[in-house]
Amino acid sequence: MPDSTLPPTSPPTTAQAQTTWHILGAGSMGILWATRLARAGLPVTLIVRNAARLRAYKEAQGLTLIEGGHSQRFDIAAQTPEMNAPIQRLLVTCKAYDAERAVAQIAARLSPGAELILLQNGLGSQQAVARLVPQARCIFASSTEGAFRESDWRVVHAGHGHIWLGDSHQHAPAPWLKELQQSGISHEWSTSILTRLWRKLALNCAINPLTVLYNCRNGGLQQHSDEVNLLCAELSNFLAHCGHAEAARDLIPEVERVILATANNYSSMHQDVAQGRRTEISYLLGYACAAARDAHFPAVHLHALHRRLSDHLLQRGLPCA
Repeated sequence: MPDSTLPPTSPPTTAQAQTTWHILGAGSMGILWATRLARAGLPVTLIVRNAARLRAYKEAQGLTLIEGGHSQRFDIAAQTPEMNAPIQRLLVTCKAYDAERAVAQIAARLSPGAELILLQNGLGSQQAVARLVPQARCIFASSTEGAFRESDWRVVHAGHGHIWLGDSHQHAPAPWLKELQQSGISHEWSTSILTRLWRKLALNCAINPLTVLYNCRNGGLQQHSDEVNLLCAELSNFLAHCGHAEAARDLIPEVERVILATANNYSSMHQDVAQGRRTEISYLLGYACAAARDAHFPAVHLHALHRRLSDHLLQRGLPCA
């Protein structure tokens, strides 16, 4: 596999100074964003968990992006949360269950009017972070990009997708969207980002838990279409009941399309369970069930699925919350 290394980008002059993209979380999405932004010549700094991870990163001599069989390494600056340098723009790509704690570690470094882009699955973690840093502008994001870590600090861009961004206060689009365009990141500013997030949550609830319970790729759910359709019908009714009718529109055919389009893929939740990692059940199925209880909507099938999945995780020694 061809390999090339890009040296650190030279700091811009004062006249052309740009805001640094601080990226919190070195998982697949964090590395994907960091390398694509750096490739476009934008200033990027990776924030890793602790000094041990920083040493490991330095030993790897940067982040590696693999696209179309071509490997390219980027010598991107990195630091730990304890650094004192101020942060104006922060992309948070860590797991939903880690987001609030991770942001709390660097909250004191946020500049006045700082912007946080929250790229987590499900719902709940975004609101928790927004409550933690009320002085900052929190922008929610929903992505269909495909990426996975080949190994530490190396990510494979497995499928080009799209990202929707917006804030719950429907403020004007962020001026840095042009930098995403410069980086080749397909994007759109959404004035109804919560609808987008609810739609994605519904899709994940209809697919991810069943792939874990039946230990199958997404395409394997074609053998369980009756169960998938029951879930989709209940999710559609629940979303409409809660005032998210747009997120419920044509949910069954959309879930069928996703299952077919990703038939050979394992869902992210299936990958987490297979590798003995904590899942994001609390921010997907758990969040939907809690919202249904709050709205006095019965959601019989969702609650039953949540119990089945929780029992399955416990049997494997994994957290069910």
